[in-house]
Amino acid sequence: MKTSIMHSSLLTSAAFFASAVFTAPVLAADTYAIDASHTQVFFSVERFGFNNTIGAFTDVKGTLILDEESPANSTVSVEIATDSLWSGHAEREKHVKGPFWLNVEEFPTIIFTSTSVTLDDEKNAKVTGDLTMWGKTQPATLNVTLNKIGVDRATKKKAAGFSAKTSINRSEFGHTIAAPMVGDEVSIKIEALAHLQD
Repeated sequence: MKTSIMHSSLLTSAAFFASAVFTAPVLAADTYAIDASHTQVFFSVERFGFNNTIGAFTDVKGTLILDEESPANSTVSVEIATDSLWSGHAEREKHVKGPFWLNVEEFPTIIFTSTSVTLDDEKNAKVTGDLTMWGKTQPATLNVTLNKIGVDRATKKKAAGFSAKTSINRSEFGHTIAAPMVGDEVSIKIEALAHLQD
């Protein structure tokens, strides 16, 4: 009789434990919006072998789904307005935005959508995704460093800051104008800030 009661008690306890485990709330990932006023995408490309031409895109928007408990489950999607090109020289900007280079009228955006996140350590990861430029989509991998997660003193909101870098070959997107005089490889560096959404 005692054995039967003990067995029943153990089954009840096990059932309660299983119920508690499987019905426990799962912490949801947080949604952040990229802060365009504090996010820039810089690029450099070799010109005629003399030097590297440097520029930046200043109109960047997107969404970051950040899972702090399981960072590999995080995702990011970014849209860059090609017309926001800045190079420090108005005539050059007009030329680069034109039909031979960025062709901003036909291709107003550059889009990156992540497909996987591979952690190197607690602060660094490789973020792979689909990069769309000039109407073509190719895989790209960014080396990303998480600089800080905390409260932004200016906005009083939780924020996440990142630095990232990668390089692409423009020929992979069907763009070969002036090659090899103008380099095929384009180096990219990103400084990004994102704020937690309500």
